[in-house]
Amino acid sequence: MNEITRDLQNWTFRASGETEWLPAVVPGCVHSDLYKNGKILDPYYGTNEHDLQWIDKRDWEYESVFEVPQELLNQEHINLAFDGLDTYADVRLNGEVVLSADNMFRTWNVPVKNRLKSGENRLHITFRSPINEDLPKLAELGYALPAANDQSELGGLGDKRVSVFARKAPYHYGWDWGPRFVTSGIWRAIRLEAWTGLRITDLFIRQHEVTKDRAKLTATVAVESDREFEGRLRIAAEGLSFERTEQIRLGENVLRFEIEIDEPKLWWSRGLGEAHLYDFTAEILEGESACAKKNVKTGLRSVKLKREKDGAGASFYIELNGVPVFAKGANHIPNDNFETDVTRERYRYEIVSAAEANMNMLRVWGGGIYEEDAFYELCDEYGIMVWQDFMFACSMYPGDEAFLESVRHEAEDNVRRLRNHPSIVLWCGNNEIDSAWAHYHPDGGWGWKKAYNEEQRNRIWADYEAIFHRLLPAAVSKLSPGAEYWPSSPLVSLTGDENQHAHPGTSEGDIHYWGVWHNSEPFENYNKYIGRFMSEYGFQSFPEHKSVLQYAPEDALRLDSEIMLAHQKNGRGNFLIKEYMDKYLPEPKDFVSFLYMSQVLQAEAMQSAIEAHRRSKPYCMGTLYWQMNDSWPVASWSGIDYYGRWKALHYYANRSFRDLSVSIDGTDGEELNFHVLNDTLNAESVTLHLRLLSFDGTTIQESELPVQAEANSAAKVYSLKSAELLGEASPERTVLAAELVQGGRVVDRRTHYFVSTKAIELSKPTIRATRTDDGEGRTTIVLETDVLAKQVWLSAEAEGAFTDNYFDLLPGEQITVEFRVRREDGTLAHGAAGAVETRSMADFIK
Repeated sequence: MNEITRDLQNWTFRASGETEWLPAVVPGCVHSDLYKNGKILDPYYGTNEHDLQWIDKRDWEYESVFEVPQELLNQEHINLAFDGLDTYADVRLNGEVVLSADNMFRTWNVPVKNRLKSGENRLHITFRSPINEDLPKLAELGYALPAANDQSELGGLGDKRVSVFARKAPYHYGWDWGPRFVTSGIWRAIRLEAWTGLRITDLFIRQHEVTKDRAKLTATVAVESDREFEGRLRIAAEGLSFERTEQIRLGENVLRFEIEIDEPKLWWSRGLGEAHLYDFTAEILEGESACAKKNVKTGLRSVKLKREKDGAGASFYIELNGVPVFAKGANHIPNDNFETDVTRERYRYEIVSAAEANMNMLRVWGGGIYEEDAFYELCDEYGIMVWQDFMFACSMYPGDEAFLESVRHEAEDNVRRLRNHPSIVLWCGNNEIDSAWAHYHPDGGWGWKKAYNEEQRNRIWADYEAIFHRLLPAAVSKLSPGAEYWPSSPLVSLTGDENQHAHPGTSEGDIHYWGVWHNSEPFENYNKYIGRFMSEYGFQSFPEHKSVLQYAPEDALRLDSEIMLAHQKNGRGNFLIKEYMDKYLPEPKDFVSFLYMSQVLQAEAMQSAIEAHRRSKPYCMGTLYWQMNDSWPVASWSGIDYYGRWKALHYYANRSFRDLSVSIDGTDGEELNFHVLNDTLNAESVTLHLRLLSFDGTTIQESELPVQAEANSAAKVYSLKSAELLGEASPERTVLAAELVQGGRVVDRRTHYFVSTKAIELSKPTIRATRTDDGEGRTTIVLETDVLAKQVWLSAEAEGAFTDNYFDLLPGEQITVEFRVRREDGTLAHGAAGAVETRSMADFIK
């Protein structure tokens, strides 16, 4: 086998027109390179973002001078492979133009055998300003297209929003949680690929039918050959081998080999079984020698998006290996505004954190990027299903021939790259565009249509349909037959009338519910607006004090400071947090306390939503909150801040997403309904243990109820009248603890209060924390209290997470937590916490 690859290194860069060349990191971007060379200040600190908007108005040049080994030059075929150029790029090799690129999400392969030479070669790339490139397109169109999150004013462009014209990560132009950094650069690898004879360029394991008894597959093998011959194709996996004779033709070949595996090991999402992965190998043999070889890893599973009419509307859920799966998770955005700063360790930490929080799905949102291979590989490994958006969000897009052709290539490149990943269970055309435009509803949507006449509206909608109703589903069908496609999120169905567009009361399709937050509706409405699949909803909080100090000095710690407003991208978001806090929580004593209380507020809101959705199973079969992570340090909807520190929300998610759990619904204030939720595939015998206590630990009453939790179910198992339960007890100083006990062990617990947190009468607890550090450096803490300690927060000197946090500690009980350190490989492992501080809500309120 003669196939050689070599990544190009030793890069330099400069602004066009300047003479000084500076060292560059590839993959990377101009903003990162300027910062590493000391030419700009930290883009994420303070208000530095505002001072760096000049960068996207310049052209930038990157250059690599390299020598090609003779062994590589001797090969018959040599290509330059570009995995990602951001975005408008003119590429010259030894002074000759070999490529003009115009789509960040595409890959490019250029034959260069006759353009390389012995000795020194020079690859030069000019990145044209995406702003200057696209302003003329806006002028030519004659009217602006909606682009709700394009922060053109911050970029010095006034109302000229040009993001929709570039096939480039939409969030680069700003979002309501992210900064505006319109990057340029080589964001994925560039390499030389050389070969002689033949090579396998792609291996796709198509899954026709997969059951526990048999997997019917087709191995599709793409081969390039510079000669014709009779060879043998061998497909091997886990000790199994399939072989047949093939006639290899000159040029490109596509070989399809149908195979069957008896009693396959299935790939399951987290909580349902092993996420088993097969290593498949394809080889072309001539005689006994392998001429070419390629490996892929995939999991065998059947996936269906079930949308079936029922008495309430129509279902919407993922069926995995014949099992209806309740999706539990969050929406994922890029982990950094400078994507190439995201290491495999950071990806692993995110996916490990998702699995630790009992999630089984992440939605890769359409305003970011088609993620790196590492992201999907880790989702495969940890059993995290992926809802994969194409990269279109909250905007209307042009539909000229050149734009559509670019999108077609983009879609095909990315479906081809990602189609072997078992974790990807759904492709989705875009984020929120169908409901935002609401073409068939005269007064619906976000008001965009009012800016256009009828002819313009019809043209804009026709362009939309060309992309999301024809082009993208065709790409999925062509390259990943059988994969599920959903045109837009949220959506009811493609009815072609006003019933197509989703709203909070929809009983089909998926829903984004933002009445809480954007419309200032009360948390109680999470129990009112429940759809078949809740693919977005959220509430904001600040990062913790330690994180805030990494982007702001102490004297900027107030809601209305310039820096706090610069790191709050959702308009009056800081003050909206305060308005909700004034309604639901006691008043914090200072700004640092406000940070803590904002996290409690967010977590309580998301617990209300998550558990309302889970209680409604099987009517509702999915709950994905907005959002998992952050792309920079900011007040946002995330459950994990930019630095990887778990907020209260992520600890709450761990509890609310438990596969076997108890939930209390006391929405109406009069009746308490107890639900047992079981997402496992086994019936579980448990005991519901109820204790009514005063805040000083006195037991007022206690009872037990045996419960049989059926497999994959949610059921109301018990009800009580609040007034009858309380009797003469003070509602302001009484708590109900509901524990789910199995085999003598508490597997889940919820506490219920009879008045809002704002109205309860908290005393200052004395928390006793008994710490043990064993010989292996593991920190364990046993916690006890004399009176109710609400929202106990343990903060550690070391980076990592506790096994539990932000919980209510009741007098007379012990809670044991362990610290898990964040290791260099991105995993969490038991380790030393360093100094630990233990506080509760009473420490933060007036």
